[in-house]
Amino acid sequence: MSRLWAKILPECARVEIFAQTRSERGKIKPSIETGEVVTCQVFVACLPFSDYAFVIAVRSQCVEDFIYALRCCLEAFGGVTEMLVPDNLKSAIVKANLYEPGVNQVLEDFANHYQTAVVPTRVCSPQDKALVENQVKMIYTRVFARLRKVQFFDIHSLNAAIRDKTRDHNQTRMQQKKYCREEQFLSKEKPLLRALPDEPFEIKYYRKLTVAKNNHVLLQQDKHHYSVPYQHIGSKVKVIYTRSMVYFYIKGELVAVHPRVYHPGYSTTPDHLCSTHRHYLDRSPEYYLQKALNISPELHELFRLMFAQKRHPEQVYRSCQGVLSLQRKTPEATFKKACAMAMEVEQYSYGFIQNIIKNKMTEIPEVSKKETLPEHENIRGKAYYKQSTLNFDNNETT
Repeated sequence: MSRLWAKILPECARVEIFAQTRSERGKIKPSIETGEVVTCQVFVACLPFSDYAFVIAVRSQCVEDFIYALRCCLEAFGGVTEMLVPDNLKSAIVKANLYEPGVNQVLEDFANHYQTAVVPTRVCSPQDKALVENQVKMIYTRVFARLRKVQFFDIHSLNAAIRDKTRDHNQTRMQQKKYCREEQFLSKEKPLLRALPDEPFEIKYYRKLTVAKNNHVLLQQDKHHYSVPYQHIGSKVKVIYTRSMVYFYIKGELVAVHPRVYHPGYSTTPDHLCSTHRHYLDRSPEYYLQKALNISPELHELFRLMFAQKRHPEQVYRSCQGVLSLQRKTPEATFKKACAMAMEVEQYSYGFIQNIIKNKMTEIPEVSKKETLPEHENIRGKAYYKQSTLNFDNNETT
């Protein structure tokens, strides 16, 4: 049975060669400017038969870094073992128990994805992990010791140097053996490994949320709303999201899937909407113009002028919705006259038409036009004022 022993070195075993930090403003600056040395943690794993080792430096012992190191390990081996044997760190084991240890949910998802099992070592039982403990001792000598005088300014260059030294370690011929660890691994142990899955593992995060009245669920981390079928409005939904996807479950049944979006907004599937909400997706200038034409020519002309303005379409859509709402609640003659008055003064807005109707301005009688003065001999015409030189006749002299 193929196994993988994995261990992250404890606090006292930190290596202090990752030297990069952040300034107060959040910009990355190398330690050559700040003079600060930043420590990191080292993940060590090995296979049981060949003793083939894998080493990588990570920023911390958090779950994300531990899973990343474990994934890189399996990819470097080119296959999956039947069993993972981690140490009892919190990133892997939530509750240590001799018979039924509590495995971290993320590590359990990782094991299910790679079709393997997690069997942690017993607490305070170094004999359960003798192979990896021996590897740690050799890694100190063959990797850390040879890099102790080298300064690194990012974790990627550190891991590149660790890979080179680890490869030398795996290619070093073992005592009283005619082969090295790499030869034994390639010839005997690698063929026993299971194939890697087609898709790499992504960490899953879990939330319990409620479907809003607009049949959307707000993922607060991204301030983004995702739609679910309208039949589940008001229901509790289990949200499982990864770096790239968001899944929604109700009573164990998958009801919706969306690509994850990292900015505020809405992701809506048309099939999730009820008939009263679905028309919002079909909105366009042509939609409102046709709707207005079916009501009255005055409303159609008003909408045409509204869309001719330099405003965002969504703003005009809202104004059109408001005007249509006024049309449903206002007598036909009054509404037509209000539209005509708004166009006469070139005020194409919902608020202006609402004020006309609210203040009953359509009931004010029109002011009659002033009558023109009758023509008589004492009135000078426009030709008189166009003269460059004024000529006064005796008849015009007062």
